[in-house]
Amino acid sequence: MRKHWLDNLRWVTVLLVLFYHVIYFYNNKGVFGGIGGFGDGPQYQDAMMYILYPWFMPMLFLLAGISARYALAKHSAGEWFKARTRKLLVPSTIGLFVFHWMVGYFNTAVADRMGVFEGIPGVVKYGIMAVSGIGPLWFIQLLWLLSLVLLAVRALDRKDRFWTWCGKAGIVTIIMLGVLFWVGEQTLVKHPRPESADGLYNLYKPFFYLIPFLLGYFVFSHDAVQEKIKQAWIPLMISAVVSGTVLLVTTFGQDNTSPQYLGSPLNCIYGWLMCLALMGWFQAKFDRTGPFATYMTRSSFGIYIVHYLVVASLGYMMKIYTQLPPWAMYVILTVAVFTLSPLLAELLRRIPFIRWCVLGETKR
Repeated sequence: MRKHWLDNLRWVTVLLVLFYHVIYFYNNKGVFGGIGGFGDGPQYQDAMMYILYPWFMPMLFLLAGISARYALAKHSAGEWFKARTRKLLVPSTIGLFVFHWMVGYFNTAVADRMGVFEGIPGVVKYGIMAVSGIGPLWFIQLLWLLSLVLLAVRALDRKDRFWTWCGKAGIVTIIMLGVLFWVGEQTLVKHPRPESADGLYNLYKPFFYLIPFLLGYFVFSHDAVQEKIKQAWIPLMISAVVSGTVLLVTTFGQDNTSPQYLGSPLNCIYGWLMCLALMGWFQAKFDRTGPFATYMTRSSFGIYIVHYLVVASLGYMMKIYTQLPPWAMYVILTVAVFTLSPLLAELLRRIPFIRWCVLGETKR
């Protein structure tokens, strides 16, 4: 029987990613990317970055691990990985040159206005824009790589002995797994060198995200484990809210994506508790579906794939070419990303070959 809470939590998290990127695009906390904020004073709306960033991407990898377990119970490893390659690798490679070069155009627009690309052949500039358009696609690139790692790990546990053993975890053990959350953050380069690939490594965080992905597969795919966090969702949520409030109050103004911030014990405690609390809450209250939830379950991946073009293009043009007050920019960009992204995804889904390149779909 399909677990609707899993689908619902996934698409709700994707919608929160969209909202996060609206806030992130105009942040003034020193977070890399975006176009910058509105002066050096406090932007209290940036608090959403501190609330969401510690947990929403680990959550997506955790849910992906659970889903991988269910899918591999029905399909061979070869069939599953072939489907993963089409769904994840094609959009994040071929799709860059078909669609996401437009995101790269706006990502490099500031450099272009400064004359950095002057004299560079058009085909080279196009390649630079395509690579610069990766944006949020780092998630599916890394997910494809972790899927490959999972197949190797499964080969060591062919009789599912480790998976079976993980299913015996009690609620205390489940909470203490948050230590692995902290361990993963310690693999980041604490002082990235500007001239190196350290910053890129810290963006992808492969060893950190491998942890929730494998925990999803080996631990949280068990009905017994899911039931335990479902029963404990209220104290877990209270603990997450308290730790998140303390984190926000004591660190607001810092770069919440820096290695030092991410590796702090309080950030890891909050991030892990929120992952557990939300999984328990959605099992308890949202394990059902309806027309809208069914649509979002089918469409959230495509919305995620295309949404940053809306953020980058409209967000850039409003900041550079208009005198709109900041609050109006936030409102317009929020409405636009939640309305235009689904429309754009539906449009691309109806164009043969393009839907394969950009969304990894072979048919409507």
